[in-house]
Amino acid sequence: MDIVQVGPGFAAELRGVTLSDVAADDAAYKAVRAVFEEHSVLFFRGQQVTDDIQLAFSRRFGPLEVTKVGAIGTGTNLIILTTIGPDGKVVPPDSRLALRNKANQLWHTDSTFKQIPALSSVLSARIVPAQGGETEFVSTRLAFERLDAAAQKRLENYFVWHDYAHSRGKIAADLASPEERAALPPACWRMVWKNPVNGRSALYLASHAYAIEGMEQAPAQKLLAELMDAATAQGLSYIHRWKDGDVVMWDNRATMHRGRPWPAQEARLMVRSTIQAGEADGLASVRPPARQAAE
Repeated sequence: MDIVQVGPGFAAELRGVTLSDVAADDAAYKAVRAVFEEHSVLFFRGQQVTDDIQLAFSRRFGPLEVTKVGAIGTGTNLIILTTIGPDGKVVPPDSRLALRNKANQLWHTDSTFKQIPALSSVLSARIVPAQGGETEFVSTRLAFERLDAAAQKRLENYFVWHDYAHSRGKIAADLASPEERAALPPACWRMVWKNPVNGRSALYLASHAYAIEGMEQAPAQKLLAELMDAATAQGLSYIHRWKDGDVVMWDNRATMHRGRPWPAQEARLMVRSTIQAGEADGLASVRPPARQAAE
């Protein structure tokens, strides 16, 4: 297996290994897992990916999320991200499906709004537009490490509230349905997630973040915006330009990402599986004290 770093201090391409290798072989899994912990974003080119292969690969890293209500794939372990409607045609840009794709163009971290957050997401390209539609990543680990020691210590003791409806409301007031709001109440997590494997910490925030426990809303919003801006400043990102057969996985504990726009008339179809975080991934360290969790 060859490791080719592609981003500014993070992100790597893995060559000489396939998803099926990782699914079937303990040594291949351990090697890829070690690179994942170090580089946070990994991608594989030219994969013969099917739903079953993607699921087998993903399960190596932990239990899989069940897709939420309101998404294509609800009740399964896959979520379908597409602009293709039931009639096989690309949906108009003002359709609900297109607006959901637009919401994914906000800087975000998957599943921060869930009662069990995500360790990793695995995304495979099934139909890619001729231009645009890239996925852009930044390292919130490197963003944390750029802060001075006093700021790091202060942020480690903050707890942030995350809400799916909050991020969707930035696109359209009713984009999160009543069923989604009921199924996905706000969740509270520590602002800094420490990786138990290498001891490195990362900021844990994104577009779903809307409040900081114990802080007035105005200063909380200001701080969240400042941290987001610093983490996503120009020159700090890795932009993945998709090709057929590409698979990308990323560490939701240590990155943020966003989709980039593409021509509205062109189809795009991606399939994502999401691995839940567990105690071995540092989950206990980001859980809030009982009082915050009960609110």
